[in-house]
Order: sequence, then structure tokens, then C-alpha cells
Amino acid sequence: MKIDTRLAERLKKINPSSTLAITSKAKKLKSAGKDIINFAAGEPDFDTPDFIKEAAIQAIQSGFTKYTPTTGTAELKKLICQKFKKDNSLEYAPDQIIVSNGAKHSIYNALMVLSNRSDEVLIPLPYWVSYPEMVNLCEATPRFIKTTAANNFKISVKDLLKHITPKTKILILNSPSNPAGSVYNKEELAGIAKICVEKNIFVISDEIYEKITFDGLKHESIAGFNKDIYNLTITVNGLSKSHSMTGWRIGYLGAPPDVAAAISNLQDHSTSNPNSIAQKAAEAALSAPDDFSHQLCQEFSKRRDYLAARIREIKGWDFCLPQGAFYMFCNISKTGLDSMTFAKRLLEEEYVCLIPGSAFGMDDHIRISFATSMNELQKGMDRIQEWAGKINS
Repeated sequence: MKIDTRLAERLKKINPSSTLAITSKAKKLKSAGKDIINFAAGEPDFDTPDFIKEAAIQAIQSGFTKYTPTTGTAELKKLICQKFKKDNSLEYAPDQIIVSNGAKHSIYNALMVLSNRSDEVLIPLPYWVSYPEMVNLCEATPRFIKTTAANNFKISVKDLLKHITPKTKILILNSPSNPAGSVYNKEELAGIAKICVEKNIFVISDEIYEKITFDGLKHESIAGFNKDIYNLTITVNGLSKSHSMTGWRIGYLGAPPDVAAAISNLQDHSTSNPNSIAQKAAEAALSAPDDFSHQLCQEFSKRRDYLAARIREIKGWDFCLPQGAFYMFCNISKTGLDSMTFAKRLLEEEYVCLIPGSAFGMDDHIRISFATSMNELQKGMDRIQEWAGKINS
């Protein structure tokens, strides 16, 4: 048997991570004693609140360590229904809720039950790195909709119409977005919803950064416009960003009954239930007021403004001020370097780690995470500013 026939054909479509070389190099340098500034993080740098930890400890001490229903406990699903109604004006019944091992798992499940080999999935560009690879794993075809800084990296109705074909089955929408921090407003979403209804296109709405918006912007859920788009939308969320619970792996979705039933069946035979202890922690998180996420948002807003002021001082760099999430997506095309070369040199020469834009489909950009302390932001930007002066001279 030839070595290339031992593995499934579908794996040939999966691209290796373009960020692995950067992050693994950063870890090696750090273990060698170098002072690495990490601007690559995709998670809040705040600890999980104590009341959530205490709920998990209580779950362990009370013996809540067995299997739960595949799609999550009745108590947690009830709280998620209440959350959707309170925050998003969305009415979901408990049997429309699926609790999974993180929002990424929720998105993958949705793609698995909706997409066939002949289908196309529309993905706005720049995109979160895992979207196209998950589509490839489902043996569908990712089709990218290019956006521009002039429109804050958001697709318009015109953009959407231009890319729809008879094979289009799904649109993946991410607001607030990673990596650009774009937030779609009510009017923009209404226009997109109208087209998706007319063309019978499903929407996977990734709302994991919902609680992190700036300048008074309010997050809107596309499923809330009318019953028609509601019946085509899978609304994905979780606790990783809003409650700094990335390692707890609790994500969830709300979906039309037939889609939810299919995902339930899929999860029955793949992962089964998410961690029981983490579910109890999630119950505590969703039962509490939004105080923690509000504090998180206020702190990220300060960091965003500081970072923006520092980047404006660097010759040849351009960016759109993010409206949400905790990333700055910067155009570095005027440096003459592709994003991977840029990232490797910055890491090797100044010990600052950031993510090349090639990971998000735009090789003339880099992503800086401001999910780190103000002290680290200052140190890192001091190094970047000095280094940028050298390569620009």
C-alpha cells in the first residue's frame, strides 16, 4: 500500500496551519529564556471569574461527574433559551439548543449536517482560519467574498449577489469578526437576510464575540428579523470570550428543529455530551448579570484606543478601527514584505509574536491581538515602532 493511500482523501484538502511555524518558534524562544511579547492570543487574558470556578468545584464535590444528555443538561439549555430571548430577542425551545465542545464544534456540527459534496459555502474574506478547513472536511467547496477596508471588511448585498450560484448552500457570517473586528448593523443584516431568504441560503451566524463591542454599538442577530430567516439560521455562541472560559470548551447553538435534531444525532455518535463539570460552570455564568463581560469590554476598549494611537505613528501602516472583538487588522503592504516574512522577522529580531494575515486569506495584513496587558502592549509597540523604523529606512 502506498503511503499516500493510507489516509482519507478528504484530508488532502486540509491546509497546514500557516501560523504553526510562528507560534511554535515563539514557544521555543520563550523556553530558551527570551522575553516574548505575545500579540497572537485568541483568548482574553483575564482569569475565569471565581463564582464560575466555585460552581465547577461544587459540581465535582457533589459527584456531578457522569454522562449528561448528549445535547446538554435541561438546566443549561433552559438558561441558553433565556439568554437568546433576553440578549437577542430569539425564541428557541430547549430541543432547538445543542451544547457542544466549544463554538468551533458547534460550527463544525452545523456544516456537517447541512453541506453536501456538491455544495458551496460562502465565506467573507478575511475569515477566521478554521472556516474554510471545516468546509473542506465536509467535502463542500469554500467560496470567498472579498471585502475591503473602505467597507470595514463587511460584505454588502451587492457582494453577496455577485457570488451566489445554483450550488450556494450556506453563508458563514461572523459579527463581531475575527480578525477585522467588523460589526454588521441592523440595516446591513436586514439586506443580507432578505437575499438569503429569496435564494434559500442557510446562514451560520458566529456570534462568539457578541459581548465585545465598542463605541456604543449594539450587536444584532440576523435570525431575529423575521420567521423566514430564523428558519434558515443557525445561531452560534459560547462562553469562551464573554466569560474568559476558553479552556472550559462550552459552545452552543440555536437552530430550526430539523437541523437541531440532525446535529443531536451527529453528536450522539461523535463526541456525545460536553464536559459535565463545565456545563455546571456554564450554568453559573449564564445565571449571573453581565458585569464581568462589561468590565472586559471596557478594558478592551481602552487597549484598542491605545494600540490605535501607537499604530498611527508608524509610517506605512494602515488599519480600520475595530468595532468589536480584540484584534487590530493592519495593512502592511507598504513595507514590501509578505505577512509571513513580516511575522517571522519581527519574532526573530524583536521577540514580538503576531499572526500573519495569510492565515485569514489576506497576505498583505497582520493581526495584532490586544488581549494582553497594557504593560505588554506598551513594550511590544515600543519594539515594533523601533523595528518598523529600521525596515522603512
